[in-house]
Amino acid sequence: MAVLLVAEHDNQTLNDATAKALTAAAALGGDVHILVAGHDCRPAAEAAAKLEGAGKVLVADAAQLAHQLAEEMAALIVPMAGDYDAILAPATTTGKNFMPRVAALLDVAQISDITGIAAADTFERPIYAGNAIETVQSTDATKVITVRTTAFQAAGDGGAAPIEDTAVPGASGISEFAGAELSKSDRPELTSARVVISGGRGMQSGDNFTLLEKVADKLGAAVGASRAAVDAGFVPNDYQVGQTGKVVAPELYLAVGISGAIQHLAGMKDSKVIVAINKDEEAPIFQIADYGLVADLFEALPELESELEKAGL
Repeated sequence: MAVLLVAEHDNQTLNDATAKALTAAAALGGDVHILVAGHDCRPAAEAAAKLEGAGKVLVADAAQLAHQLAEEMAALIVPMAGDYDAILAPATTTGKNFMPRVAALLDVAQISDITGIAAADTFERPIYAGNAIETVQSTDATKVITVRTTAFQAAGDGGAAPIEDTAVPGASGISEFAGAELSKSDRPELTSARVVISGGRGMQSGDNFTLLEKVADKLGAAVGASRAAVDAGFVPNDYQVGQTGKVVAPELYLAVGISGAIQHLAGMKDSKVIVAINKDEEAPIFQIADYGLVADLFEALPELESELEKAGL
């Protein structure tokens, strides 16, 4: 079985999601080729070549691929599909953008957000906000799959795959990149952080998120938020954890002032240890929390920060 994995990267650095998706791709059996599509993306390709399980790295380098627009990515991937039994990509914002177009042009059903592989044609994926697991068997000649990377361990760095250039079709001209507004932070990225601390509607305002940030700085944590906090304008959209936001599975997840709506739980309930702080002892978040503290967050967070300082953090 031949598998093509589309890498997630910023042209210079390979995203950890690629290493996790590679573990899923390798579980299908057969040879796995990693496609690094971008512009001046050789550093990302070299990083991909070091991943264990990669049989070959294909580099598609062209100006129109710099931002991995759906139209340009599909125009690149679809002609390659005949050589592969499965095409995979991480279920990230980028992968969710171009993979449906690839599936549509190939006239196959996309299998989205898989969390397990039962066989080369049979996959597991969450439905109903993660409250049930669906087993899907595909008869399509080419499987088009996105991978929920929090469900798989990252592949190691002991590989030495050959790197080859691949042909890139001319620019389609259907769309163009207009710009991006990116929030910059010295903290870890949400989906790859070992520790995440998130705030909800109980934070009451965006200014109060500084209380979370002080604790996050002590723990080396990423800062997230519930949809309620994002919709209220407390923090930007890229903070959102949940069914319609980012899916995380850190070693430690601290939910502060978050009631625990099912949509939020879908994005974080696979965390190894969950700690909840909420003044409402009936909050649903306590049903899945490993540790719960019924307290006023405006008192608990400064106390937690103080205790972390005493511990030398």
